[in-house]
Parts: sequence; C-alpha cells; structure tokens
Amino acid sequence: MKNLKYYLAAITAFSLWGTFSLVLKPLHSYASLDILFYRVFSCAIIMTVVTVLFRRLKLKDNLKYFKTLPQNSKKKIVGLNILSSILLTGNWFSFIYVMNHISVRATSVAYLVCPIITTILAFFILREKLTKLQWLSVFLSGVGCILLSYSNLLDMVYSSLIGSTYACYLIIQSVNSKFDKFLVLNFHMILAALILLPFFPTYSGEVPTEFTFYLYIEIIAVMYTIVPLLLNLYAMSGIASSKVGMILNINPIIAFILAGAVYNEALGGLQIVSYSIIFLAVIVFNAKEIFSLKKIETA
Repeated sequence: MKNLKYYLAAITAFSLWGTFSLVLKPLHSYASLDILFYRVFSCAIIMTVVTVLFRRLKLKDNLKYFKTLPQNSKKKIVGLNILSSILLTGNWFSFIYVMNHISVRATSVAYLVCPIITTILAFFILREKLTKLQWLSVFLSGVGCILLSYSNLLDMVYSSLIGSTYACYLIIQSVNSKFDKFLVLNFHMILAALILLPFFPTYSGEVPTEFTFYLYIEIIAVMYTIVPLLLNLYAMSGIASSKVGMILNINPIIAFILAGAVYNEALGGLQIVSYSIIFLAVIVFNAKEIFSLKKIETA
C-alpha cells in the first residue's frame, strides 16, 4: 500500500496522455512546429511564474544543495538535464507531427514500444532487477508490437522514434531524484524554449488570431504537459523506472480506443489481438502488486 500513491500518479499521468488526441486533433490545420512553439513557450512561462511567486524557498534550497556537489557531479547533472530537454523537444515535435499528419494509431503504438525500451534500458543502465514473469511481460509486449508492424511498417518506424526519445528521457530522470520535481521540469521547459526560440522567427507561421487556438494550447500546456509530467516524475521517485514504463501502456490503449471510436480509423483483427496481448503484458508485469492489493482489499 505504501507505493499505491506512486502507482496512482503514473496511472493518472498516462490516462491523461491517452486522451491527448481530443485536444490536439482540433489543431490539425496548424503546422506541427507552431503547436510545438506555443506549447513549450506557454509551459516555460507558466512554470517560471509559479516558481517565482510560490517556490522561491524551494529554489534556494535546491541551488544550495547543487553547490555542495562535486564538480564532476555538477557537470553530469547539467549535461543530462540539457539532454533531457532536447529529448523532450524531439519527442513532442515527432508526436504532434505523427498524430496530425500520419495517424492517431501510430502515436499509440509509439507508447507501446516505449515501455519495452524503458524496461530494457532500466535493466542495463540502472541495474533494475526483473523477475522471469516480468521478462515474459516484456516478451509479450514485443510480440504485440511486431504483430502491429505487419499491418503498417512505416507507422512502426515513426512509433519507434517517438517511443525511444521518451524512454531515454524517463531513464535520465533517475539522476534527478534529489531535486524538486517542479523545478527540474521548469528547467527542462526553459531550456526547451531556448532551444526553439532561434527557430521561431524563420519557421513559425502567421501569428494565430483564433481564441480557440490559444485555449487548446493552454489546456495542452497545463493538463497534457505540466500535470502529467510532474505526476510521472513523482511516480518515478517511488517505484522502479521499468514499472513506470510498463504502466505507460495505459496511454496507447486509451489512444487506440479513441482512434477507432472517435476518429473512425479502421480497426483490424490483428490490431485488436496485438493490443490485447500488450494489455495482458501490463497485467503480468505488475501481477505481484495487483494481487497484493486485492489481498489487502479482501482482508
């Protein structure tokens, strides 16, 4: 039960992201880069204002702690956080482009590939131990993704690109466990905004004038970026990266349902079987926690 709050945080984050298409699809007429520019700039401004107004003491404490670290540790942390910002920026652009110009289903497959990559990276880089049952789960997820690639190989290429960037981002966040999650994410947003700023004058379109554009952008910034990313980072402070990665499968399963139910993207029998296998993999991977919770409820 002590880890329940971390599981709930991960489930809430990935459930929100599963419904991302509901607010992103209405912006399909806008260029992917424009959506990315305004999303990142909004996040950076909102989080910086909150930090300045409400989190100055926490910022001082974190800076004080950072100054006590050895020089090598400082360089490593700064370097990894710069890389995190680059990975997030790349992940967001590829996600927006694929969802609005390729298919919703391709983005859902991306976050089926992501847990497999995350789990394998956590095993080799973070030395997280996996049981035989959990390796079976990784195998089942892989089988599901391979089956999906038969229906559309190009979608799998796009999906692998999106999934790998976020998997690498998740693994890197393990080094930030001693720092405030909000401040870490604020740093990533500011840096992502600085990365994109030089490209804005040349690659942005005309300044949008429709109120609905800014409404959706702010919803995306708060409810589909800041809130789920904070929940994600919080979850990783209490449970293993590999477990967070496997819970991520909730995201594409919801997106898959929306692709068929809302956007009328054709659903094949092979796709339904593939997603069913991957859903089973999530249950298998977290079987120990699921059944221990059931025991507590029935006790």
